Amino acid sequence: MKLSETVKPITYFKAHAAEVLDALDQDGNAMVITQNGEAKAVVMGIREYERLKDGIALMQLLAQSERGIREGRGKTLDEGFEELWNKIDQEDREE
Repeated sequence: MKLSETVKPITYFKAHAAEVLDALDQDGNAMVITQNGEAKAVVMGIREYERLKDGIALMQLLAQSERGIREGRGKTLDEGFEELWNKIDQEDREE
């Protein structure tokens, strides 16, 4: 979608709210709302918002993991699998 089609004044948004919401749901593009010629808000469909939030959460987990590795709290892949198999074996013995 062209930028000129995604930037609309607030008067357009007020007059065409239902159409805007339908378009956001259909194409997933966000819309920039302006007031007095200045960008004031971004409106997006719920699926796009959820995707954005999930992406941010994933990036936070990656940053946290990277910090842990730098601080020496990481494990090698072999160590991780060994720990996992030990837990599985322990659960099997408890049953």
